[in-house]
Amino acid sequence: MDVGWVYTIQESMHAYAANVYTSVTEELSKAEDRRFIAVEQEFFRLWWDTVASDSHKRQVRQLVKEGRLEFIIGGQVMHDEAVTDLEDEILQMTEGHGFLYETFGVRPQFSWHVDPFGASATTPVLFALAGFNAHLISRIDYDLKDTLQTKKKLQFVWRGSPSLKERQQIFTHTMDQFSYCTPSYLPFSKSSGFYWNGVALFPDPPKNGVYPNMSLPVTKETVHAYAKTMVENIKQRAAWFRTNHVLWPWGCDKQFYNSSVQFNNMDPLINYINQNSKEFGVTAQYATLSEYFQAIHQSNLVWEVRGSEDFLPYSTEPYQAWTGFYTSRNVLKGVARQASSQLHAAEVLFTRYRISFPDGPVAKDWALDKLRALRWAVSEVQHHDGITGTESPKVGDMYLQHLTQAMMAVKELLAAIFLLPHNLDIPSILGSHYHRKGVHQALEQHVIIYNPLAWNITTIINTTVAFPAAVVFDDDGQPVPAQIQRSALSDVTYDLFIMVNLGGLQHRKYVIKFFQKPCSGRSKCAWTYEAKAVVFERRRVRDWTKTGRRLLPVLNECYKLMFDQDTNLLHSITYLHEKRRVKMTQDFWEYHANGYIDAGPISDNYIFSTKGLAEQAYKAVEMEIIPGKIVTEIRQYFYREESDKDYAFSINTRVPECLGSKVQCHRLEQTYTLGPLPINTEVILRISSSVKNNRTLYTDNNGYQMMKRPYRNFTDNTVARNYFPMVRAAYIEDELSRLVLVSDRAHGVSSQASGQLEVMLHRRLWNNLPWNLGYNLTLNDSSVVQPTLWMMLGLKSATSKLYQREAIELQHRPVVMLIDQPQKPWLEKEPRGSSRVRSVELPPNLHLLSLSIPGWNYSSNHNVHLSDIHSGKDLHSEPDYNRVLLRIMHIFEEGEDPELSKPVTINLKDVLRGIGEVRVLEERSLTGTWDISSLQRWKWKTADNVDNKSKRCWTCGDEAFTVTISPKEIRTFFVHFSSKNLY
Repeated sequence: MDVGWVYTIQESMHAYAANVYTSVTEELSKAEDRRFIAVEQEFFRLWWDTVASDSHKRQVRQLVKEGRLEFIIGGQVMHDEAVTDLEDEILQMTEGHGFLYETFGVRPQFSWHVDPFGASATTPVLFALAGFNAHLISRIDYDLKDTLQTKKKLQFVWRGSPSLKERQQIFTHTMDQFSYCTPSYLPFSKSSGFYWNGVALFPDPPKNGVYPNMSLPVTKETVHAYAKTMVENIKQRAAWFRTNHVLWPWGCDKQFYNSSVQFNNMDPLINYINQNSKEFGVTAQYATLSEYFQAIHQSNLVWEVRGSEDFLPYSTEPYQAWTGFYTSRNVLKGVARQASSQLHAAEVLFTRYRISFPDGPVAKDWALDKLRALRWAVSEVQHHDGITGTESPKVGDMYLQHLTQAMMAVKELLAAIFLLPHNLDIPSILGSHYHRKGVHQALEQHVIIYNPLAWNITTIINTTVAFPAAVVFDDDGQPVPAQIQRSALSDVTYDLFIMVNLGGLQHRKYVIKFFQKPCSGRSKCAWTYEAKAVVFERRRVRDWTKTGRRLLPVLNECYKLMFDQDTNLLHSITYLHEKRRVKMTQDFWEYHANGYIDAGPISDNYIFSTKGLAEQAYKAVEMEIIPGKIVTEIRQYFYREESDKDYAFSINTRVPECLGSKVQCHRLEQTYTLGPLPINTEVILRISSSVKNNRTLYTDNNGYQMMKRPYRNFTDNTVARNYFPMVRAAYIEDELSRLVLVSDRAHGVSSQASGQLEVMLHRRLWNNLPWNLGYNLTLNDSSVVQPTLWMMLGLKSATSKLYQREAIELQHRPVVMLIDQPQKPWLEKEPRGSSRVRSVELPPNLHLLSLSIPGWNYSSNHNVHLSDIHSGKDLHSEPDYNRVLLRIMHIFEEGEDPELSKPVTINLKDVLRGIGEVRVLEERSLTGTWDISSLQRWKWKTADNVDNKSKRCWTCGDEAFTVTISPKEIRTFFVHFSSKNLY
């Protein structure tokens, strides 16, 4: 059941989803041989909390206990695999698994990833880490599926990580050409296949229970025809697999909402086949997915191994490359990542607060409710018709509403933790001052800046202010280097850049003093540079007959960027350490799509299909450069027509200029503005360079690992079929240089010519395909978008050390919270000491993936937990605030870097000392539901006969709490801190 797509969650619950669980529960209880698998937890949890009666709940508990109702995947949603981030995939699984384990004591062990549009190699790794025994996929390239079917290779053992290899391998079943639905064709009837439910009705289910297109009932007259059709399909499928066990999925999207009708027709049909098994050569039975995979496992066959290759991109036909959704609804993709980042920051901050100030005024129940709402919203949008942008406009609005409302609530939580006193004996930041009277004073504004990463950082943050001059002081009263200039997007505001030094998981307070007039040359503003723009005249493309004659350099410690005054475009970048120059231009191009199906293939929410090659999207360019001492900013404006007043696109490049500081000079920050677009336009940023990459591209799988993407030629649709998803990073390289992009949201990327790297930034489409019009899926997106990319250039060895961390730092930028509006200065009643909290720092190759208080109230001992459930103990009544969920990830691949790719040994008690005293440490599975010592996943025989026994190192050192983390490992722990501050 789609958590979104065409209809909102509320509409779907009312029309059919609630009825699925109500009627299935009742029908399963009527016959012991009946089975049902349930996938997404969001609909089930809504039903459980708001619809299910006590009787239904008792029935469900019994059905789950008996294994007749089985939860598969168990996440909040069936997440997309192309444009979702690793952290969000883990979150939504953890949310669903925590509920299932707390409520029923069950832990999903099989996946049903049948509907995501292509399959990532990261997903099987995560499922293995969560304790799954088998994985199931469906949507892969049509031509590849044909080949695998013919060769009986739809089942294999997948080793999704080149570093973890056999340690996290998983058996994988690929659905055949009929995918996850029962065949819809009946040779003896015009009604749809085996769907006695008919078709779900919106907005209201029919009162008489009669739905459109209900199949002919199974009767004495029809049962043989039904059985013959079913058996023929089973035998057709059997020819594509190696065992005599055939998985025949009975159902499809929006089915079983009237399951009494379904079961009352399925029962006699199965009985008839079994009664005539000699004639048909087939027996049939209801089964859960675990029963099917157990039968396959017991066959004891030797399986082929698939390495870390993924199944992206995905095409269903030659002109149906599902690569457009990598970019669709750019705004939603950006907000979803911002919400994820804010959630991470708030989880870590609340966890620290809870450990350090358990009696503080921030109410724990109030705080957890706000965190849970944002967890829910971020989990929900990971649905494969959510963050993909493939939903209808009203569903897209629903996702945005849920995200923004939850984000606003979590901002209240952040403000409360930052501003309220930690105990009643200590005055708050806001309560310990009064305004000075008398003499005129400059206005002040107070800002808290918080680093949510467990790395010490020196970086530049930007805030928009209303005054032309300012000076900044830190919480020690020391002046801070800063820069102020007119804003790029407004003539009445200013951009204030502040250089900040923050320890890991640390926040600091800064004071900004404002002045009504510029104060260059005056001592009070000596630490703030007032930057002025140099404007270059507009250059028309048709005048670009002679270029490269007047080059203007912009330098920092890492690069020399050359801009061509004849074109106002970037000309080249030299990375100074090696004195190596790479020719490079950046500009905007666009693909045009058909609007009418009679004119040829169309693009839509899902599909990218262009009428031809990309065309230049502008006819003139303006440029202004703002030289600075903190950053130098280059603003380029692209105009569709030579005389246009308003620009169509812009590139805003910020080059860090902090000489001698710890600011990373290799990071070129770029923000783009584009939209609204003309209809049937798909706009790309094209980077053309002298890098000889032979059209080979590297893109990330969900921010976890990089995939090599060699260019492939196809008979049709070659452009679209060479687009790939970039969630966090992409790069091109040759023997000498590597050009890296890291992104704040997902995009489609490609290398259509040697040296080129193009990023699709925005799409606006319309077509007259009846299916698209009927469901409002044409993607008429008229929004203005402002995505951000960070760019790096250098030797492969140098960039290998940087890009993983850069991608994480872009995802988790410092939180900037303005405490107040500019006002008269505060006068402290008494001097305040520095309120800076202790920093928490991990080695540079380890990332603090999670530090949170989940709140699930179950015993870490599985047997004790089951006893609690069976005794009827109410585990939902009081959250567990003392259990902390910790995840740490090694961000490097094996062999990627001589030093950073080595295993890392840390003492977690020492690492976490800045938070509190660690008392107990328990290693758990990825989603926390398994004690790692009791997790015994199935072993599958493989052609290479490699043992998949885990090699994880727990207490390898002499001290307790010592952990060795190997490349690409994600280690999950429950941590209990000393009880001296906790109750």
